[in-house]
Amino acid sequence: MTDALGSIDMPERGRSEDETAESQKKPRRGGKRGKKGPFARLALFYRQIVAELRKVVWPTRNQLSTYTSVVIVFVVIIIGLVTVIDLGINRVVGYVFG
Repeated sequence: MTDALGSIDMPERGRSEDETAESQKKPRRGGKRGKKGPFARLALFYRQIVAELRKVVWPTRNQLSTYTSVVIVFVVIIIGLVTVIDLGINRVVGYVFG
């Protein structure tokens, strides 16, 4: 019966599974990346950044103002909640140790 997660075969004696897998892989060659100089790679990186930024869906002014106001209201509510909890703990500590 085989294991559901993988084989129970043992690797060759004296070698781990990683070593046997590495020995069967073909050696990598430089390809396009290996032949370019540092400035060409930097230019490619910059072009890729610009291409990714063009894919971004930017919010409209109305959406941006709505998101900003929601975040500000949420932060104010959390500040109030933390303040109330802090004052409550302060009074409890003052009652117990004061």
